[in-house]
Amino acid sequence: MKELVWDKTLSVTVDEIDEDHRRLVELLNLFSHSVAEAESPEYREALLEELIACTVWHFRHEERLMLKYQYPDIAAHKAEHQELIKSATAFQQKYLQDGGKMSDADFEYLEHWLTEHILIVDMKMGEWLAGVM
Repeated sequence: MKELVWDKTLSVTVDEIDEDHRRLVELLNLFSHSVAEAESPEYREALLEELIACTVWHFRHEERLMLKYQYPDIAAHKAEHQELIKSATAFQQKYLQDGGKMSDADFEYLEHWLTEHILIVDMKMGEWLAGVM
């Protein structure tokens, strides 16, 4: 099992957003480890639920900052957030239906789900926010 490592490539240069992203990386790694170590299904489900709940909270946090600082691309960014939550919820449902089984492709999906948004959409927002905060 591969662990996602937080490093400066994931930094959007806005400390409070970076802190949220670090927590999401930590939760993703905890979940991955719990599956690899065959922790109880209830524990794994709780971690996945926490990862999704923290993601929802984090998205609201970003959206609040975008509103406060009048980020010009807020509508597209919010739409991306909505799509990510839908895909995370669909992943969670599939995970539960599959009895908690995870393939390497599932782990890659989760990693990609988190990092692609940070590296593409959040970097643009972070650069803009860093200039106005």
